[in-house]
Amino acid sequence: MADLTVDVTRTDAILIGGGIASATVAALLSELEPGARIHVVEKLDAVGQESSDGWNNAGTGHSALCELNYTPQDVDGSVSPTKAIHINEQFQVSRQFWAHLVENDRIDAPDRFIHSVPHMSFVHGVESADFLRRRHEALRSNPLFSAMEFTTEHAQLAEWAPLVAQDRPVTETIAATWSPDGTDVNFGELTRSLLDFARRVGTTVNTGWEVIDLRRMGAEWGVMAKRADGTVHVWRAPFVFVGAGGNALPLLQKSGIEEIRGFGGFPISGQWLRCTNPDVIARHDAKVYGKAAVGAPPMSVPHLDTRYIDGKRSLMFGPYAGWSPKFLKTGRWTDLPASVKPDNLRQMLAVAPPNIDLMTYLVKELAATHQQRYQALLEYMPSAREEDWEQVTAGQRVQVIAPDTKKVGVLQFGTQLITAADGTIAGMLGASPGASIATTIMLEMLTRVFPQRRDAWEPAIRQMIPSWGTRLSDDPTAARESLAHTADALGLSHS
Repeated sequence: MADLTVDVTRTDAILIGGGIASATVAALLSELEPGARIHVVEKLDAVGQESSDGWNNAGTGHSALCELNYTPQDVDGSVSPTKAIHINEQFQVSRQFWAHLVENDRIDAPDRFIHSVPHMSFVHGVESADFLRRRHEALRSNPLFSAMEFTTEHAQLAEWAPLVAQDRPVTETIAATWSPDGTDVNFGELTRSLLDFARRVGTTVNTGWEVIDLRRMGAEWGVMAKRADGTVHVWRAPFVFVGAGGNALPLLQKSGIEEIRGFGGFPISGQWLRCTNPDVIARHDAKVYGKAAVGAPPMSVPHLDTRYIDGKRSLMFGPYAGWSPKFLKTGRWTDLPASVKPDNLRQMLAVAPPNIDLMTYLVKELAATHQQRYQALLEYMPSAREEDWEQVTAGQRVQVIAPDTKKVGVLQFGTQLITAADGTIAGMLGASPGASIATTIMLEMLTRVFPQRRDAWEPAIRQMIPSWGTRLSDDPTAARESLAHTADALGLSHS
């Protein structure tokens, strides 16, 4: 049999996955290293179709204005604002980078990917109302949260979110916060805008290529990919970034780097209820987040959510958690079992007992009927009519199971950056709030793997992101100026 001929392309950097993570890396490198040869390799026939897609991604523009899981309550009733402030700081970095790209004609039409949508938290019951009041008190002195308002009045709730207030008993104890600085971000559209810019200045985007192997080849990495027709191609480069969503774990496992040993993944899928009545959609303009059920992962926090997708305003409720062993919506049923390796088997087995609440929650969600899901919607929108809503499949997430010092798995609900000791390969695992804070994560990654370039990059980074290396929370004037400047550049409203 004749030897198989495989074409090889040598380049400076290979980015696996055509989502928001790789798109952000491509855009950053295009600014920091003009002339760098960058290749993006994407499995699907278009970019931004998996976790970054508008229907698959939460789209909130996670800034902790409304997400209650970022402000945990201690046993004494106190609420810690630390994580919420940190996430908002990171989201401001993303806003500054996007504003820079718009102002310098790298990308245009920001209204294709970002819109002003007020962010709200809504709870009912005396205990939950007290928690929300304490949360507001813990955050309101911070300049990034100073515009947030709090109420326990039904009349005020009706002004902020008419659909949430309509037909709600006036005797019910409620509480809500409202912030005008919230946004809706379509990360699929943003991905396409970033990669369109990167293409114009030299990045090559290769779609329809599924990576089947990733290994060292001397001083370089070899990335082997295959098309549906069986054609095989190899890209070689001294640096590889794995930004393939849920599929990042198995790809990093293929690399054999020590830093991925012991890591596992637990996939969680979901579904939305999507409103089909234009009159109902037009009456709601907010993202209203509630409290998660006991054991629920952060991605399953219920919310009545105004979205802008495909140029149209939409209204969704959910998500309802589900389960599938796939690591991507377009993945394989064998993804989960294939990811279990000798080095992570103990962690995978050990993670279940401490997370019985999560397992119980998932079982209940899987067993829920359409009528039960509709009842959950009624808690947030008492006037909802079942015939105005349809069920759609949400995105697939892979929660990180990280090893601790005792070699016991710890289930994480955030984002994990993995970098090899020699800086030649890096990848991002996990889910929320990854897309919203991708600029911070990718800058951290680039400065970690290219420490020799940090000093040369610093002036350009500070031009793109004035607050880089500082905390806006420590400078109220800088915080107000940043919010106003990025809002103006991106066509947003601001307080």
